[in-house]
Amino acid sequence: MLVDSNPHVPSRIEALIDRTGESPVPCLVEMARGLERQGADFLVIPCNTAHHYHAEVAAAVDVPVLNLIELTARDANRLRPDLTRVGLLASTALQHIRLYEPWFEEPGVRVLYPGSDVQQELMELIRAVKAGRYTPGQVAACDRAAEDLRALGAQCLVVACTELSVVVERLNTDLPVCDAADVLARAVIREALG
Repeated sequence: MLVDSNPHVPSRIEALIDRTGESPVPCLVEMARGLERQGADFLVIPCNTAHHYHAEVAAAVDVPVLNLIELTARDANRLRPDLTRVGLLASTALQHIRLYEPWFEEPGVRVLYPGSDVQQELMELIRAVKAGRYTPGQVAACDRAAEDLRALGAQCLVVACTELSVVVERLNTDLPVCDAADVLARAVIREALG
């Protein structure tokens, strides 16, 4: 397995939400080409938000680039075949760019997000996990978000942020949970074994 873990990729949040940052596309494309040159048979982008640039990255290389968003939407629909409303635990950027919506709209599933106060708590948790300093009180934001999404009618939750995947085992809900990081890990194993 080849890994390019580049801490210098421009912030997706600054580029997509704040609109003050530079595009991460050139950096992501160069990373993908470098992995391809090293012999990678296929590529994965483990960041949900970075999938906003999936098409540009995939067009820049000759090897397949797995689509985490497509795979996760498919898995959530498999987990709950009668799914009509899915709740996302994710960065606010996903809501702004409607990243998951195209993959759920075709089967007629409405994507839901927590209310703005709870979403802000999730963002604080995401930043704390990135910094490696989060508290149980911050992790409880996931429970509040899950309850908020249940009240909105969510039948299933999708954990659509790698940082939230770190704490998802502490999530206290009886809704089915589809973790995008787990979905991607299983897809990588299937692809690698062939």
